[in-house]
Amino acid sequence: MRILIPVDGSSYSKAAVAFMASRETLIHTQPEVELLNIQYAVSSRVVRAAGSELVNNYQASEASKVLKPGVATLKRAGVTARTQYFVGSPGTAVGKAAAAYGADLIVMGSHGHTGFKSVLFGSVTNAVLASCTTPVLVLRDEVMAKKESLRIGIALDGGKFGVAAVKFVVKHRDLFGAQPSVTLMHVVPDLLNFKTLGFLGMKTAPVYEPAEVQAMQQAACEHAMAAPKKLLEAAGVKVNEVCLTGNSPGDEIAVYVKKNKLDMLVMGSHGLGALKSITMGSVSTRVAATSRLPLLLIRKA
Repeated sequence: MRILIPVDGSSYSKAAVAFMASRETLIHTQPEVELLNIQYAVSSRVVRAAGSELVNNYQASEASKVLKPGVATLKRAGVTARTQYFVGSPGTAVGKAAAAYGADLIVMGSHGHTGFKSVLFGSVTNAVLASCTTPVLVLRDEVMAKKESLRIGIALDGGKFGVAAVKFVVKHRDLFGAQPSVTLMHVVPDLLNFKTLGFLGMKTAPVYEPAEVQAMQQAACEHAMAAPKKLLEAAGVKVNEVCLTGNSPGDEIAVYVKKNKLDMLVMGSHGLGALKSITMGSVSTRVAATSRLPLLLIRKA
């Protein structure tokens, strides 16, 4: 597995490095890890005044100050990490570096403030999500759960994006520990609540008996769970199934993961990277706005 970790010396990027250092099961497989630092470009006027050699040496020195502690942390955990630094815009540079490196995963710490639509994550994290399709694990707090085997939730949409999230977990299961547990979650609309009508695009209320509603909800959940459950069980992963009911899937998922103290949430996302306000799908955005749980976004389906 190839993992790219952007570092800037902040406590959030240190948490990303610490998370990688805690992955004992993955480390035994000898993953390839690269630490990346981005130095901002200086103006041409400064370059002319100071000289390009002096500027280049300064940027290299500043990058080294940030990269060396991360290398040391990983070395103590048994990981020999490569290092690299670029000069440019952090968000774009990280995306390009991930593509050039052939990264399977980008691990980032983020200090984004929940509750604000435009800053769900930090600006650099948002830019990375908008500029590449490499899976991104966003650590929302400065401290990650100190456990090797994680309890992870996978939010299913009943389609290809949820399956893509499950396939990633199966392929890279060592990332989640020796004995991870997986909870598959699918949210079905509350057909007995008239507020659901707008969600479904309906103008008039169909008449359903409670038993009919329950049968339809169960059928929807079974359909969403079938393929993902089969993939996980074939890989020997313990699976729990949860069918949630509500008209705001993102809110229902956020409440569940908090109440049940999961360690990480995995979601397939069809967000449109070209639009600044839609770097993730709507459900992913809602979850990010209401929960600080580490969020692994799988951008491809």
